[in-house]
Amino acid sequence: MNTQEIASVTDAQFVAETAPGTGFVAVEFSAEWCPPCKIMAPILEAAAQEFAPRVRFLTMDTDANPATMVKLGVRGLPTLLVFRDGEMVDRIVGAVPMNVLRERITRALHS
Repeated sequence: MNTQEIASVTDAQFVAETAPGTGFVAVEFSAEWCPPCKIMAPILEAAAQEFAPRVRFLTMDTDANPATMVKLGVRGLPTLLVFRDGEMVDRIVGAVPMNVLRERITRALHS
């Protein structure tokens, strides 16, 4: 079984982590105080395991790293942005069940 930790990313690291050539990267924008973000945590962990190594999952604390959130127009938490080689291919806003997350990521992988 593939295993993958969900690493934290900062504003300073974001461009390098999602640049062309990085493959599929899913970045969750969340905050410690956000109840729907807490609901999504175990779902994202399960998705990270299921999609490893095809998709890397990262998380960004929007309180500590607001610049990327503003730049990308993230207005609600949690928001999951899916990138393919530096290009955003999907935006999932709010807490969603695993089956919805799986469907959206699978669609992005095959687009």
